[in-house]
Amino acid sequence: METLEFIIYPDGRVQEKVTGIVGASCAEVTAAIEAQLGQVLHQETTSEYFNTTVEQSASVQARAAYSDW
Repeated sequence: METLEFIIYPDGRVQEKVTGIVGASCAEVTAAIEAQLGQVLHQETTSEYFNTTVEQSASVQARAAYSDW
């Protein structure tokens, strides 16, 4: 499940925490929000940032051969 958590401090700072988004796509998700909030002072990546999605594909070909005996 993808979640965005925001903590707004009394001095106006906003802390944003993204969970459930694998890879660098979290930056794409939060870019518009960060642009509206203002200057990003610090950014820390989590282990999810360095993960990659694995896509498996398999194709199976079945051939039936009949003997002529």
